[in-house]
Amino acid sequence: MRRTARSATTLLAAAAAIGFFSPVSATATTIDGYSPSVQRDAVASLAAEAGISESAAVSLLRTQAASVGTVQQVTAALGARAAGGYLDAAAKPVVNVLDRAAADQVTAAGAQAKLVKHSSAALTSAQDTLQALPAVAHTSIGLDPTTNQIVLTVADAAKGTDALLKAAGSLGDRVRVERVAGEMHTAIYNGEAIAGGGTRCSVGFNTNRGGQNYIVDAGHCTRAVSQWNVGPSQGSSFPTNDYGLIRNTTGSAPGAVTLWNGSTQRISSAGTATVGQRISKSGSTTNLTSGSVQRLNVTVNYAEGSVYQLIQTNALVNPGDSGGCLFAGSVGLGITSGKGSGTSYFQPVGEALSAYGVSLN
Repeated sequence: MRRTARSATTLLAAAAAIGFFSPVSATATTIDGYSPSVQRDAVASLAAEAGISESAAVSLLRTQAASVGTVQQVTAALGARAAGGYLDAAAKPVVNVLDRAAADQVTAAGAQAKLVKHSSAALTSAQDTLQALPAVAHTSIGLDPTTNQIVLTVADAAKGTDALLKAAGSLGDRVRVERVAGEMHTAIYNGEAIAGGGTRCSVGFNTNRGGQNYIVDAGHCTRAVSQWNVGPSQGSSFPTNDYGLIRNTTGSAPGAVTLWNGSTQRISSAGTATVGQRISKSGSTTNLTSGSVQRLNVTVNYAEGSVYQLIQTNALVNPGDSGGCLFAGSVGLGITSGKGSGTSYFQPVGEALSAYGVSLN
């Protein structure tokens, strides 16, 4: 926990996940779209996690961007004939399909086809069945396209799960139950330091609308605090969603993420996360961390209420990181919502941008 006093300038930088330095220009030695610091952290994390050389990790990250695009394009083209997609351990695109004709179409598009049992509609129905029951705090429900299943995760802190587990059992192999230690909670605690409100969060993305700068952030942050050291809260959607808006009155709103070492990562666009995608996260507690996307469309049942359609990753998140940026190179993906045991949850940034009619700076 960080409770030390800071100057206004230092606090502003530490409480925000948007930097106030000029973006570092890419060179021929960097992965396209990655700043040097993000590349170093992402490569080291991937190499250690996968047990591969750093040069192999660089190759995977270079492959990733094209693979994400292929997964999204092919699944969109196939419609109901696809059952999701993901990146495999080599960062190559995999698309789940229900028949051989669809598999041939996937192969022709340059992706690997995987014949699966359950359609997206069948998995959605299973998830809807579980979510129709009374929400149980410290549980989550999300899609794992790598196994063609819905995953019900139950933390140790969850109580009264009998009906939920019974329903999961009735859905057969469409649902997998996982048990994890600890609890699931928003990544913010009352009493942590920020100028105003007695709470610390991390700024998400600098945006603008009609010549005015705004910050899109976690809704549970903007619901809790009306006046931040960067400006006043202007909106909050939490629970159900977890996004909010802060009017940025600092006069500084670069479209770049602070990397906590004096450098930044330029964010040039917003995108959609893909399972298997390597990602980075910036926040005021754990600073820059890396990991991968594990699940999508995740419902997390916090004690404060349920939040839907979140991104689940294994990037480190701790209290005070709420609102911080999830990104892959120069592509913004999400806003830090909360954490579980070894997992972190993010609100997709595109939904927040659309809700408030703002554009990335």
